[in-house]
Amino acid sequence: MHISEFIEQIQNGFLQTSWLERLAVLFGIVQVLLSRKNKISNYFFGIIGICLTISVLYNAKLYAEILLHAYYLIMSIYGLWYWKFRNQSQQQAYITRCSRQDWSVVAGIVVGGYFLLFVFLTYFTDSDVPIMDAFVSSTAWAGMWLLAKRKIENWILLNISNFVAIPLLFHKELYLFACLTVFLFIVAISGYIKWKKIMSTQF
Repeated sequence: MHISEFIEQIQNGFLQTSWLERLAVLFGIVQVLLSRKNKISNYFFGIIGICLTISVLYNAKLYAEILLHAYYLIMSIYGLWYWKFRNQSQQQAYITRCSRQDWSVVAGIVVGGYFLLFVFLTYFTDSDVPIMDAFVSSTAWAGMWLLAKRKIENWILLNISNFVAIPLLFHKELYLFACLTVFLFIVAISGYIKWKKIMSTQF
């Protein structure tokens, strides 16, 4: 495929998306940029974006993806509570590194989530990429949990998910979302660096 044809496919893919999809992508971009800056408002944009995405996925009958985004929604609401309301009577929840217990939970989410999703995608859907799809989702689940807990390693888990998601999306010819994921990959690297700087000044 020539570069000009590739660019044309991306342009056509964008033109064919609905306004609902575009809004979902827009809110997703704003959410990750605000998250990079350690702003609690990232969750407000994230929650709206997730709800829009669920609506799009429902219309497309992508029920496994709806399950994943329902998890994102729950973790976003939890993250909003943890970042803000939990700390009204306690000291600020600082950015920290994962403890051994945190890593144990991460391992449980990744391994357990992968197994459950792989079984679901293999036996209850017509998915042709259950291995990659399950891996992308399970690592993203763990990353979202760490983000809600304000653990700096959330960026690492999210980028492991992004790294595998990029070729998966290209394989599915979802060029617009593949390019968005490349953007999120770059932002996650920047977010890790930004959070590391914040960590050095918060105590």
